[in-house]
Amino acid sequence: MTLAHSATFRFYAELNDFLRGDRDGRELAYRFNGNPSVKDAIEAQGVPHAEVELMLANGESVGFDHRLADGDRLAVYPVFESFDVGYLVRVREKPLRHNRFVVDVNLGKLARWLRLLGFDTVYRNDFTDAEVVRVAAGEERIVLTRDRRLLHHKAVTHGCWVRSVDPERQVDEVVRRFQLERSVAPFHRCLACNGLIRAVEKAAVLHRLEPKTRRYYDEFYQCTRCAKVYWKGPHYARLQDTVKRLVEAPATARDPAVGTGTGGSSGDERHPRRGGRR
Repeated sequence: MTLAHSATFRFYAELNDFLRGDRDGRELAYRFNGNPSVKDAIEAQGVPHAEVELMLANGESVGFDHRLADGDRLAVYPVFESFDVGYLVRVREKPLRHNRFVVDVNLGKLARWLRLLGFDTVYRNDFTDAEVVRVAAGEERIVLTRDRRLLHHKAVTHGCWVRSVDPERQVDEVVRRFQLERSVAPFHRCLACNGLIRAVEKAAVLHRLEPKTRRYYDEFYQCTRCAKVYWKGPHYARLQDTVKRLVEAPATARDPAVGTGTGGSSGDERHPRRGGRR
């Protein structure tokens, strides 16, 4: 069947990662019959709609439901979480104004790093794709995944295909992508369950501590969800250096809230890295 119509697409920035071959920044001819939606057209070319924030058709902003016409020229831009482009286009019902994440099973170390930096990050090592989609839609979370196909799901409105396979580079990628540098609040979340950490009296957790921990440490913090106990153990300084290296944010951007601390956990003297860097 001969395709009767043609539109010209140009994808910007990291959206080019989804295109086949060397097409970075080049105009692409898209041939079609009838009047398909822009959403269908961009996904037919391999670009997940969850990675798109702004689309211009012949210089005018359009939504995903815009119908293509012969000769249309489309410019497609990636997500700008730090900028309000609502006055230009509404490709979703509403933008996300809080950077909350749900992470697929391939990114467990990234999930721990994001929690260490203070970001609300849901993760389980037995998550199915359907569960990731359900959590993302129900709790308005950004999907972080190594599986491009997951971002094509209709219910996923915001997402990011994580390019790197190295955990620290993945953190850098996410921080830069969503411009999170000034939102970092390290040592506020439990690495195990994502709950918030608060300061507690030593007496309240004394029964959970190993003898050496009781003797050498006096400041303790506890997860308000799973009750895991933290303290500023030998690895705390190293974690601070790692956070600084990963984020490189001004010191004034970090909120020194009460109850910051990690480096150890109750009942784990033999494995001091538990509760800190994995």
